[in-house]
Order: sequence, then C-alpha cells, then structure tokens
Amino acid sequence: MQDHNVQANAPSPFSPLTIGPLTLRNRFIKSATNEGMSPGGVPSKQLAKFHGDIAAGGVGMTTLAYCAVSPDGCTLPNQIVLDRESLAHLRVLTDTVHRHGAAASAQITHGGCFTFLQPQQSARPLSASGGFNKVGILSGMFRKQAMTEADMHRVADEFVRGARLAREAGFDAVELHMGHGYLLSQFISPLYNKRRDPYGGSLDNRLRFPSLVLRRVLDAVGKELAVVCKFSITEGVRSGHTAEDGAAIARILEREGAHLLVLSAGMNVESATTMFGSSFPKENRVTVRNPIVAAGLFIQGLIEPKVAFHELYLLEHARKVRAAVKMPLAYLGGAKSLAGIDNLMGEGFDAVALGRVLIAEHDYVNKLQSGVSRDSICTACNRCVAMMYTPGGTSCVLGQPGDPQLNSQGAAT
Repeated sequence: MQDHNVQANAPSPFSPLTIGPLTLRNRFIKSATNEGMSPGGVPSKQLAKFHGDIAAGGVGMTTLAYCAVSPDGCTLPNQIVLDRESLAHLRVLTDTVHRHGAAASAQITHGGCFTFLQPQQSARPLSASGGFNKVGILSGMFRKQAMTEADMHRVADEFVRGARLAREAGFDAVELHMGHGYLLSQFISPLYNKRRDPYGGSLDNRLRFPSLVLRRVLDAVGKELAVVCKFSITEGVRSGHTAEDGAAIARILEREGAHLLVLSAGMNVESATTMFGSSFPKENRVTVRNPIVAAGLFIQGLIEPKVAFHELYLLEHARKVRAAVKMPLAYLGGAKSLAGIDNLMGEGFDAVALGRVLIAEHDYVNKLQSGVSRDSICTACNRCVAMMYTPGGTSCVLGQPGDPQLNSQGAAT
C-alpha cells in the first residue's frame, strides 16, 4: 500500500495534464451529471450555456452526461441520443466550451435493463443475464433478456458509431460509463451477471464485454480523442463487488489501454448513497412530474440508509485503486475545498472530478485559483438531482434556476 502522506513533489491542481492525445489546461474535470436539458433528445440552448459557463469558470474539461449510443440505450425520455439529428446541436455546445478554453467530453453509454422505456430492438430490455428485472417494478417491464454474442457486437458497433459522432461534433474525449448499474456495469457486477459462459464468472470474464467495447472505441478514435472509463470502485451493497475488486478492474482497464479512469462508486438502484456520499432529503423544493421518477425517489428514501456527508468520502476506496495502477486517475467523491484537493494531489491522483460543487458555483475553479475562495458553498444536500426534472433543468437551490425558455429550444436553432 502506498504512503498516504502528501508527496513532496505533488503537482499543482492548476497545472496541465495529458491524457492520451489530449492535454488539459488544468486537472479539474466537471463530472457527468444528468442535467435535464435535452427536451426531445435534443441538446438545448440552456445545456450549451450551462457547459459554457462551467468552461468559463475555469475547468480543464467538462463532461456531457449520458449520451446514449442508440434509442434503446436511453433510460428515460428526453435523453440525448448520439445520432445525426443531435450533431449540429452538440457542435454548438462544444464550440461554446472551446471558446472558453476548456475541453469537452461526451459520456457515451447504454442503460441495458436500467431503463423505463420499451426497447425497440428486442422483446425485453437487454442485460448481462435474463430473468427478473427489479428496475422493471416501476415500469412494468418485469423481465430482462440476456445478451447474445451477436447483441454484444451490435452494441459495441453502436459505441463505436457514437464515439465517431462525438468526434465529428467536436468533443475532445469520450467517457465510457462502466458504473452505477448501466449496461457495461451490469456485466461487471456479480449482482447482475449470472452468466456461465466466457462472459460470466470470474472478474476477467465479467470484464470481457466492457473490454471489447473499450478496445473497439480506442481503435476507432483513440488517436484523436481521450478515451476515459468511469466505473464504480465499490458497489456499496452486499454481494456486490468491493474496493479490492475495483482495484482489479482498474488493472484490467489499464491493460486494455484506457487513457484515464474516473473513480466513482455505488449503484443507481441499490446504493445511491454510496454514490453521493449522503442521503437524499425527504423534504424537497422540487415537485417531480414524472410519476415513475417520483416513485423511484420515494422508494429510495425508504430503503437507503441515512448517511451524513463528509469530504472525500471515497478516498479510502480510491487509494486501493491508486496503489494498483500507474495510469492517470481522476478522483470523484466529495472534494469541496482547496485543502481537500491539495490532499488528493498529494496522494497521487492526477485529476479531480467535481459535480455538485460546480452546479453550485460554475466559477469555483477560478475562485480557487484567484484566492477568492477556498471552500465551496455546496452543502451536498442532493436537491440538484431532483432539479433535473424542473423546466429549467439542473441547478443549485442556493442559486438561480435554469431558464425554461432556453431549455425548450435546440442549441442550434
């Protein structure tokens, strides 16, 4: 285990960082957070403004959350699908980000059985294994379908097509989402993957399909774009994989050639508090109109344990990954002060991914660099998550809500 004391030669978080073919101006990355700013699946003017404001606020790179690689890859209505129809709107977003000196990353993913939409290409939602679909309790799709090898190659092709479209739209990086219970995570997770063929059983086998997707995307765009993988170090639930497994996953992804790993944790259904590091409030200033989402939030509030936030809540787990690999790592999980960020640099992490902090203060990085601020105003109350379902999209309840009018217009219109 590496020394947890601060390294004497730790880099400044404001220094450049090279990941694959991409060099960032600093080590701050806006993590992917679903923004609710793509009505009809089209990136809105509000979405372009949101990421442009965060770029102007000083980050090295901002990540556009959940760009589905196919219509069947969506989990909810109004999510972006990487297709020709969204291309011009995505180009407005990347141009806006670049104008402010930051890089733009597209998180490309597929929801698998974690979806509330009826699939078009199969009778049931696809997953690593078939059988009962617990997510389907809310949507009426009570069964899921195990993917065949033909399904896997078709979906891998969709990831490649999505990555190429992201490159065409002006993105500098793509992030493959391998965590939180989406499709690639469903193969990695022992909770979801019960296969008895070469794609199930051992961790190496469970990583076989996600590794295939990673290799295919690297072959397609890896010379021009940074190829990032986001995964759950620990699933935070009994019978799920542990941080020791997370370190082994990182070694496999390093071996396969990923340029950067974003270290998250938890699962959307089973362990959201592991992901966010704090409980969701029962009282909320937001009325969620989607009845399925409202029911999900209510049930989550009943079953999730009460967890009080503390800064750097995933550090103990992330250290195990840092000790296991030499490749660049982005720490994600409750960094909200300059002292905490300097601590992460000292522990050997190469970048810091920020979510709620940058929703609360788009210019937090500039404030840190200028010395205006050291601590974020973010209280980790998690109300910004429910704000995603308001007409203006995601915002912090301590600030101004998003503009519903801008959020109703496509970015390129």
